[in-house]
Amino acid sequence: MKTANTLPTTLQEAVSYFSEPDYTFDFAVAMRWPNGKIECPRCGSEENSFLSTRRIWYCKGCKKQFTVKVGTIFEDSPLGMDKWMIAVWLIVTCKNGISSYEVAKGIGITQKSAWHMMHRIRKAMQDGSFKKMRGEVEADETFIGGKARNMHPEKRKRRITGRGTVDKTIVMGVLERGGEIRTAVVDNRRKKTLQAEIKKHVQAGAALYTDELKSYSGLAKEYAHEVINHAVSYVEDRVHTNGMENFWSLLKRGIGGTYVSVEPFHLFRYLDEQAFRFNNRKATDLERFMLAMENVWGKRVTWSELTGKDARQETSIN
Repeated sequence: MKTANTLPTTLQEAVSYFSEPDYTFDFAVAMRWPNGKIECPRCGSEENSFLSTRRIWYCKGCKKQFTVKVGTIFEDSPLGMDKWMIAVWLIVTCKNGISSYEVAKGIGITQKSAWHMMHRIRKAMQDGSFKKMRGEVEADETFIGGKARNMHPEKRKRRITGRGTVDKTIVMGVLERGGEIRTAVVDNRRKKTLQAEIKKHVQAGAALYTDELKSYSGLAKEYAHEVINHAVSYVEDRVHTNGMENFWSLLKRGIGGTYVSVEPFHLFRYLDEQAFRFNNRKATDLERFMLAMENVWGKRVTWSELTGKDARQETSIN
């Protein structure tokens, strides 16, 4: 028998559990205010009254009403928390991601709403850790971009203006073996740029493995730096970057097979999504879901921000 204390462990159980409005509301409240003290997200006052018929609170401090959504990635969303919960479950548990079309079809909303919803959830999947890596660390970079042969002629003309790596986005990754990965979109592969990312995430003195790219030269002054020459071999004892290569493979499989097309403007969000699942790869579906839900508070992504209206960025809904 299902009870409020029995949290779901599978997608089927999650759909059943969060279809109960009372369970969903109680769960959201418990995640938002784990100490049981309801605080106004605007002024922080604990003096409030609850309107049970509308499931909202009236703050006696700032004299305003608020719901469990205010001050979270869910704020101003007309979608019910039942749909939000299933969307979070899907994105954190699908190894290669899930497209907005599939989410829209699965929970009964428009693709446009699902696309906005998923980018909000990716905001909650951002790590933001300042802990530096100390063990064996791999560093590598890759290029992300669509294949010209798969593009519509008009899009190919607009997007492809050069050859090889031209017009592709560069992504940098730093992986602690057996631990976490940190990723970032970078402007170039110059020495200053790549080494700044390494120094940002890796503790001095750590064992560092990279390929033979000249931008990594000079790191031996701070790290036990060893280089693998991919023209000769891919593994020499402990010296390799296979962990990073595996991550890039997962990332590109998700982008190319699931999302099909990702604008550079949004690429960092997809990196956050893939890194979240990778860093919590040993966790159960429920544990990953709970980790994401613990991180929805104090974050928000508006439609204007996503579509780049403020920055006048060109985007497409993927």
